[in-house]
Amino acid sequence: MAALSRARAVLTETDLDTGKYRHALQDLVQHYQRLMRETHRLIRHGDRTEAELNAVNAKLQQLSAELDYKARHDNLTGSLNRGAVFEQAQRYLDESSLSLIMLDIDFFKRINDTFGHPTGDAVLQELVERLSFALKGRGNIGRVGGEEFTILLPDTALEESVSIAETIRQDVAGRAFSSLPSHPVTASFGVSWSAPGTRFEQAYSTADAALYRAKSQGRNRVVS
Repeated sequence: MAALSRARAVLTETDLDTGKYRHALQDLVQHYQRLMRETHRLIRHGDRTEAELNAVNAKLQQLSAELDYKARHDNLTGSLNRGAVFEQAQRYLDESSLSLIMLDIDFFKRINDTFGHPTGDAVLQELVERLSFALKGRGNIGRVGGEEFTILLPDTALEESVSIAETIRQDVAGRAFSSLPSHPVTASFGVSWSAPGTRFEQAYSTADAALYRAKSQGRNRVVS
């Protein structure tokens, strides 16, 4: 601003030689160039700051998504955890019918006691992989207990859900688990169907009762 004031003062003078004008012009040019350099620096800094803020924002969004995933999923198997299963099931029931499959690995405690918990964990992980393959993207798989899982199938008739459960049962019993090739693994299944508007607790209780009957009738079977 001082250089600009000096230049304006020179312009008002009428009897200065060209050297004075030239000096005033050089002084003004120098300050103008300094101003442009500073402007470009601020622009670059602003761009860098914006890029850094965007990177931080993206990281925060990623961390938020990761936290949300971990809050809703079982750490071992990647399936929905108990709370997320209940929430998702009720959302389904608020809008549609719901078939609920409950399954429990038979004598799972023996597997842990005989072969160790790492082997038991591997069996659970492979079971979820088989469930995912059988469902081919349909419904939701959840772990609601140690060796107890649920499958949520909205808008699915009871007969079809029983058929799906039977297919899974046969696969579990008929094909050795890679983590436990020398020991048979079986599972028991309980299936329920609920109309829209049903409370999840009721649907869960009905499927749980069916699962109990499957166990009491000898295990390795599907009951609805």
